[in-house]
Amino acid sequence: MSKGVLLVNLGSPDSTDPKDVKKYLGEFLMDERVIDVPYWARTLLVKGIVLNTRPKKSAEAYQKIWWDEGSPLIVLSERLQNKIDEKTSVPIALAMRYGTPNIKQGLQELKDKGVDEVLLFPLYPQFAMATTETILVLAEELRKEFFPEMSFTTVPPFYNHPDYVRTLANSIAENLEGKEYEHLLFSYHGVPERHIRKSDVTSSHCKIDGSCCQTASTAHQFCYRHQCFETTRLVAEHLGMKPNTYSVSFQSRLGFDPWLKPYTDRTIERFGKQGMKKLAIVTPAFVSDCLETLEEIAMEGEEIFHEVGGKDFSVVPCLNDREDWVKVLSRWIDEWAIQQTPVEA
Repeated sequence: MSKGVLLVNLGSPDSTDPKDVKKYLGEFLMDERVIDVPYWARTLLVKGIVLNTRPKKSAEAYQKIWWDEGSPLIVLSERLQNKIDEKTSVPIALAMRYGTPNIKQGLQELKDKGVDEVLLFPLYPQFAMATTETILVLAEELRKEFFPEMSFTTVPPFYNHPDYVRTLANSIAENLEGKEYEHLLFSYHGVPERHIRKSDVTSSHCKIDGSCCQTASTAHQFCYRHQCFETTRLVAEHLGMKPNTYSVSFQSRLGFDPWLKPYTDRTIERFGKQGMKKLAIVTPAFVSDCLETLEEIAMEGEEIFHEVGGKDFSVVPCLNDREDWVKVLSRWIDEWAIQQTPVEA
């Protein structure tokens, strides 16, 4: 058996051309775990409405954050891959759930290097249908059809892993050192409330009220909302933060169904209207900076805050290719490669 690792991130359009953005959005939004409605309804919504209106606007947003080297998310993911590759003893491939390089290409790259035992590494700290689950489902479908000789081990969500919590806390402390702020907002990517209920293995625990995420349950293994609150609690505890100096919100909603609340944009607006002048924000659902962090938060979020009287708006970068983060991931991978044990909190 020869081992290798497939790092998997979200993905990005190939360019800021509206045609490339439309292709990317089509693949992303037609995923049944992103928009989980019947195929006919998803097709009507995505191909009949969204793809006729949104690509141009999204392309303009990508143009604001695009780097000379390409998509920030792709560039940062490649930097992370290369640094991990230098520190580990097994081949490291990179794939995107949407766009290129895709998961099939990543698995083929490992196969060409003689790998038949793969560590699937979704680069998402928290589990969600639209992130971790869709990666694992597609990878398994591809394995059965094209790579039957391969076996998979999956890195579980690491939202509460002490190494991750420590690294995220250190990143926040370093990036906010010397900066004054009245409140730290932990902004996570939003999901529809129905996704939380669908992922509830008990079929009864998740009420999405003020108590279920704090009450012990087997449902927490797959509950994105609980895992977001737990990441926040552990990081705040590590930093010694006082109650009411930090909070949680959710960004990037789509459509008219209820999504996880409170919404980030409305929270930023409320803080400003209440007289807050100095706000800091971190986005722990992402390990690589992307459109949702660089444009939606760092640009749009700051604009909202300033419009309602806010002054200082400090954004903590994602972990990206920080040296301490690279060391953590490299150690997890080598522990698996040598000891045959998956990463566990």
